[in-house]
Amino acid sequence: MSDAPLHGSSFDYDVIVIGAGYGGFDAAKHAADHGLRTAIIESRDMGGTCVNRGCVPSKALLAASGRVRELADADHLAGFGIHAAPVRFERQKIADHANQLVATIRTNLTKTLERAGVTIIRGTGRLEGSQRVGVREINGVDRVLTAREVILATGSEPFVPRGIETDGRTVFTSDEAVSLEWLPRWLAIIGSGYIGLEFADVYTALGCEVTMIEALDRVMPTFDPDIAKIAARNLIDGRDIDARAGVLAQSVHPGAPVRIELVDMQTREPVETLEVDAVLVATGRVPSSAELNLASVAVETERGFIPVDDRMRVLVGGEPVPHLWAVGDVTGKMMLAHTAAAQGTVAVDNILGHSRSIDYRSIPAATFTHPEISSVGLSEADAKALAAQEGFELGTVRSYFKANSKALAELDSDGLMKLLFNKTSGEVLGAHIYGLHAADLIQEIANAVARRQSVVQLATEVHTHPTLSEVVEVAYKQAVAAMHPAAVGA
Repeated sequence: MSDAPLHGSSFDYDVIVIGAGYGGFDAAKHAADHGLRTAIIESRDMGGTCVNRGCVPSKALLAASGRVRELADADHLAGFGIHAAPVRFERQKIADHANQLVATIRTNLTKTLERAGVTIIRGTGRLEGSQRVGVREINGVDRVLTAREVILATGSEPFVPRGIETDGRTVFTSDEAVSLEWLPRWLAIIGSGYIGLEFADVYTALGCEVTMIEALDRVMPTFDPDIAKIAARNLIDGRDIDARAGVLAQSVHPGAPVRIELVDMQTREPVETLEVDAVLVATGRVPSSAELNLASVAVETERGFIPVDDRMRVLVGGEPVPHLWAVGDVTGKMMLAHTAAAQGTVAVDNILGHSRSIDYRSIPAATFTHPEISSVGLSEADAKALAAQEGFELGTVRSYFKANSKALAELDSDGLMKLLFNKTSGEVLGAHIYGLHAADLIQEIANAVARRQSVVQLATEVHTHPTLSEVVEVAYKQAVAAMHPAAVGA
């Protein structure tokens, strides 16, 4: 931090934040709440990707389509002795539900910033050297503002691989998919990460046939292999989804029909030409950093991502750039809304002089399929590597939903929790869950990882019966039983 006083009148603002997604929002609010004169610059809609084109509208679609799936599952309902009439739904009203939710949350977020005293500037922000921010406002006015500290929070956008041509209607990304403008009879989804899986859940529930195309050698490659195996059995094999791994969509041409040229990922030999009604490109996201004029402060990106340390300071050659911070997707650390929010708060705490770093290991992630998938901490591969590096034995236990009274009562007991821990200290290193309400269950383990707690202590904590949380309790108790006896008694 500078030696000059924090509220020096020589600057227009104490803090300027570029980007009003969750990272920028939390940074700006935290700064204003602590008395800093704060401005936030946003070129699109307040709330960024998550509120407008990501987690918020997609959860509204998943909530509605999940109800449709439940009501249409005659076999499941018959298990309760329930016989429902054929389910009917209105696509437009489902889309309206998502749009209304977006509008509500965007309004609430904007009002929250205004109440906190943040100046909202509508326009495109860029750097103009150290402590200087250029902004081209929506009305065309271009001006330069000064700030003691600048936080970059410009987020990310969907990645469209080379060879794929989008038209926003027959070939589109998650940005357009959340609008649910139409229901293609046959939809190809390119990518089987969390975005592809969530939209496959929505579209199949609403009656669409889905072909899932994954370039890597297994479907759901970013998930724990054991979790992916049980989840795929339900979320892919048990639905109207034809999943193909190890094939690359070399070219996609919009139209009626859309033509997809598939080639073998290894050999690049032609495999097949598909003709489908629509294609959703769900191949990940890329940082939005090109327009920031990073060269003015000599910052070089890594594949577009802005390098930062764990205090969220922007780095050049491994050294922090004075007065410059970056948070959220543009840093490429964990491209999740709640990670961005946490980073925003950490950056401001450091600006305020409270030295804080972020702990990525304790940040959970969730995929909101029916049922859900969640994880926190290390993957099994990374945990094995850490065990070899630090010389401890890795413990792995599995806890099954089919042994849980609440899951059985719901007739929804196909689920698994895998817990990773240090067999000597008992420290929880990570967890991976597939099953009913997995997105909520993961928080308990995330808290344990954040505190570096041992299963020895955690196994004695009493859980409500009958609840799904007992899946976690059982895992902790199994872990203690699997530890070295001397370690448990220590």
